[in-house]
Amino acid sequence: MTAGRRAAVLGKPIAHSLSPVIHNAGFAAAGLTGWSYVAIECAELAPVLDGLDDSWAGLSLTMPLKEQALRLAATATPVALATGAANTLVRGAGGSWHADNTDVAGMVRVLRDAGLKPAPSVTVLGGGGTCRAALGAAAVLGAAEVTVVTRRPSAREELEPAADALGVKLLGADWPAAASFFEADAVISTVPKGAADHLADEVVWRPGTVLFDAIYDPWPTPLAAAAARSGVPVASGLDLLLAQALSQFEQFTGVVPAPEAAMREALFAAAHSRLQ
Repeated sequence: MTAGRRAAVLGKPIAHSLSPVIHNAGFAAAGLTGWSYVAIECAELAPVLDGLDDSWAGLSLTMPLKEQALRLAATATPVALATGAANTLVRGAGGSWHADNTDVAGMVRVLRDAGLKPAPSVTVLGGGGTCRAALGAAAVLGAAEVTVVTRRPSAREELEPAADALGVKLLGADWPAAASFFEADAVISTVPKGAADHLADEVVWRPGTVLFDAIYDPWPTPLAAAAARSGVPVASGLDLLLAQALSQFEQFTGVVPAPEAAMREALFAAAHSRLQ
């Protein structure tokens, strides 16, 4: 296997990231003994890219770098262009960077694994970056429209170009009415921890709904716990972290399929230890 290859996750803050755990476990399981994956804290991506040599195979991007990554890439996948964000940069020929958004495919996988049916009705809580991935996932799953519940109407307006590019109709709802939009086939919460806790006591869960809560610390959230008590399938941010990393690993290394079992075991062990 190729020796001396490197990858990293970049963002700010980044010290909490579990991505190094996932990818380094994958390298070990795949026999990529010369590969390493680290965390690099930065808020500006361009200077970092300028300093990377040809040993770098790929980068994972988190906030606030996802839009910067898309602008700086030489090429990009249609889904990255449509969502307006990239969480992945892969080194190409001549040192150029190719952008992808593996959050979308990861979210599709997580929701399907949780039992979501095709052409679902979808409600998304929150209008930030993860909502863009949720819109992309909804489009892949065949949703015709998505209800986005936000505190600010302007947040929904900012999502309109992505929704148009993805071919989904964007329906808006205001935050005080959030509990009344949980009758969808999929409810995807992308809000920060604590923001949706009050909904645990307000929502009447419908049989057949799937909840994806993008948080994993603390876990379970009050909303996730309430859903589980009602028999609703629940997926977490850890499930997404793994799912999006599998595609990144395959693009970085060329190893297909990624060693999912080893990567999953390492991730959940590290998360369990951290949450103790």
